[in-house]
Amino acid sequence: MPHPLSQTTSQRLARLGVDPSAFTGGALTVCSPIDGSAIGAVHPASAEAVAEAVGRAESAFKAWRSVPAPRRGELIRLFGEELREHKQTLGELVSVEAGKIRSEGLGEVQEMIDICDFAVGLSRQLYGLTIASERPGHRMMETWHPLGVVGVISAFNFPVAVWAWNAALAVVCGDAVVWKPSEKTPLSALACQSLFERAARRFGDEAPAGLSELVIGARDAGEALVDDVRVALVSATGSTRMGREVGPRVARRFGRSLLELGGNNAVIVAPTADLDLAVRGIAFAAVGTAGQRCTSTRRLIVHQSHQAVLVQRLKKAYAGLPIGHPLAADTLVGPLIDAQSFEAMQSALRAATEQGGRVFGGERVLAAQYPEAYYVKPAIVEMPAQTETVCHETFAPILYVMSYERFEDAVALQNAVPQGLSSAIFSNDLRETEAFLSATGSDCGIANVNIGTSGAEIGGAFGGEKDTGGGRESGSDAWKAYMRRATNTINYSRELPLAQGVRFDV
Repeated sequence: MPHPLSQTTSQRLARLGVDPSAFTGGALTVCSPIDGSAIGAVHPASAEAVAEAVGRAESAFKAWRSVPAPRRGELIRLFGEELREHKQTLGELVSVEAGKIRSEGLGEVQEMIDICDFAVGLSRQLYGLTIASERPGHRMMETWHPLGVVGVISAFNFPVAVWAWNAALAVVCGDAVVWKPSEKTPLSALACQSLFERAARRFGDEAPAGLSELVIGARDAGEALVDDVRVALVSATGSTRMGREVGPRVARRFGRSLLELGGNNAVIVAPTADLDLAVRGIAFAAVGTAGQRCTSTRRLIVHQSHQAVLVQRLKKAYAGLPIGHPLAADTLVGPLIDAQSFEAMQSALRAATEQGGRVFGGERVLAAQYPEAYYVKPAIVEMPAQTETVCHETFAPILYVMSYERFEDAVALQNAVPQGLSSAIFSNDLRETEAFLSATGSDCGIANVNIGTSGAEIGGAFGGEKDTGGGRESGSDAWKAYMRRATNTINYSRELPLAQGVRFDV
């Protein structure tokens, strides 16, 4: 008899239009973090298959770049409609495959819908500048053109939204996309590809075959995508280790890379902070997605006057967190993705203890009910200082707590880690909050006031500095990464003056 979770997963995939042959009989087994059971067996792509996918995408790009941008936006509008219609089914599939609680799975699909809406509007706003020329009878301008094939490498923790951030913008910008999802979450990718193809069929013949390609596999498939000279931009989300390999490989062939890597995000709680607000904001940011967001809060830097009270309130909140099956209505903490993540968490807690930390929580739970899955109690670790372990990102629900006396010391502590993704301060002191947002404050790509470090909206550019990679995705002007810029000078006079006063009479 098939496992019940495998059966319901197959049913969801069928509703999303995925052919059973795509997720059965393959060499790569997909297991759900809910109970460790196999829910699919997909077919990994060889290096040759990746090259063929890139070739199809390149051909599609050459046709698609000539379609007017507002018309390209219509395809993304139709894709957004497909996502709205299938939001619940796709969201539940994300929960089953990635272990997210129901509201987070649905929220991830909503994020896809939101970026589609953003991209549709953007398709009529891909504008450049008009620039004053120093030469009489001349004008200058810049124009933005489609870039080419965009390779997207995504991680397990946001198995569909990060691809959508890239794909929605790339398509309206006139590009074709080749997606290599995490080998831990390929079923969600198959579902997204199916929905995109439905939208393309509704759009008509103007959408060429190969506009969105999907290649499933492990490291070798990713390497083939990264090394292909026909891939103009590689957008890679994952660990800093992965980014250190992807960036130089793409640079060697003079391609572009957009890296969204690790985060070791801190929250500062100042003397004037609203502690009710802080407890709620910290708890979600540290515990949501079982601490497996790149924006999860991993460090709490709290003023000495609040430390004892705030830590006690957080421990009380943690003790009441419902842990369990992510699709259960009251669950707030689902499982870690796999045994490797659990072992990394336990190793970090042991190291923190050796470095003087006092650990609350962190142990495995529900092992009797789910022996092949890894549910844990989120951990709070009171540290004497920001030690080596604290400076290392562990992708698990561990919150390291440190205290400070002077505001300047808190900012210095926050910035004294290699990563620079997200940051936050809880304070009602205007001078403090403005200093935190200033050039001498947070050195992160995201800096928030009186909210946590996670849960970013799509309207702003998403990404960070230092070991986070420097890339920007999603909103604001992140679209420029998916296009090439040309500077144009037009002479509408009958003279030919040269710039900088140069004379060359012939």
